[in-house]
Amino acid sequence: MTIQINWITSDAELAEHCAHWNTLPFIALDTEFIRVDTFYPIAGLLQVSDGVSTFLIDPLLINAWQPLAQVFSNQHVVKVLHACGEDLEVFSLLTGALPVPLFDTQVAAGYLNIGFSMGYSRLVQHVLDIELPKGETRSDWLQRPLSDLQVLYAAQDTAYLVDVYQALVAQLSEQKYAWVLEDGAFLVGAYGQETDPYELWRGVKLAWKLTPQQLAVLRELSAWREQQAKLRDVPRNRIVRESTLWALAHEQPKDLQHLAKLEDMHPRIVRNEGSTLLKLIAHARSLPEQKWPEALPEPLPIEAAKVLKTLRKIGLALGVELDIAPELMLRKKILEELLRSGYPHGPYALPDSLQGWRRELMGDALLACLAEESM
Repeated sequence: MTIQINWITSDAELAEHCAHWNTLPFIALDTEFIRVDTFYPIAGLLQVSDGVSTFLIDPLLINAWQPLAQVFSNQHVVKVLHACGEDLEVFSLLTGALPVPLFDTQVAAGYLNIGFSMGYSRLVQHVLDIELPKGETRSDWLQRPLSDLQVLYAAQDTAYLVDVYQALVAQLSEQKYAWVLEDGAFLVGAYGQETDPYELWRGVKLAWKLTPQQLAVLRELSAWREQQAKLRDVPRNRIVRESTLWALAHEQPKDLQHLAKLEDMHPRIVRNEGSTLLKLIAHARSLPEQKWPEALPEPLPIEAAKVLKTLRKIGLALGVELDIAPELMLRKKILEELLRSGYPHGPYALPDSLQGWRRELMGDALLACLAEESM
């Protein structure tokens, strides 16, 4: 397959091609970026294929991204990507928009029971019987000029994605095609909701072991770490490790000597952030009880594993009936949320995370199963 590659290196060229892409039924998209020492990804290249040509957009030379943002928002143009989680962040940072409607070929492969969470190269091999070269994934995408191998690698990412998309669509029923787009909409919707930094403490490992007063300290420290990581554009762990946040909330040191003795406490953190950490801890410790968070629920007991297994069977059975990869049916996190809503004796309530066709086809069966288990 000969790939026709076109470079887009100016705002005028981007606007011209975006006007054309806005008239198409779909475009395939990908990004190349670097994210080693920064909080935010640094875009090195954007790739677009329209079924005829492949375009490489140089983000180092583009300033006006509004035309591409308009393409992303055009509901008549399906945006095709593969495992697009990190790509969405790049698009959002550059254009201020997210691609909708979104068709993720990795998700579509699951709906066809080809495989779950398949890598792009493996999917191309399975669908097109083409073996793609490897080795450029971790290249320096900010170097200029890019090597010939980098250019070929980047171009193939979307050129073959067009063929994969068309092959998958030919196999998908109308219903399953709609479900792929539905999952894409949920993904974009979830990404578009900005996380409150003062809610990040809930995701800290073993936070459930802390008391409400200790959680008040963890909440303050987690929010500060997130804000500083964004402000300085460095990885979160460059500020403070998550395990250290937990230790700080648990021990609540009052001086630098105590701070330095904490497990996993790096001397650099004590030197650069010590005074700030002590002030944050003191502030959180001074909060009245009514401003403390509620304690987090403990992990489900071992006995609950049997109920989880029974619930999972409902999804597995429907997956077999619909010929869908079982991993796509019911995520463990959703089942745990459902079980926590009323364990052990009920009543139970479907969690908000159980959405769309899954809620419609499995919601009543899950509740009925739990009602029977509670008897």
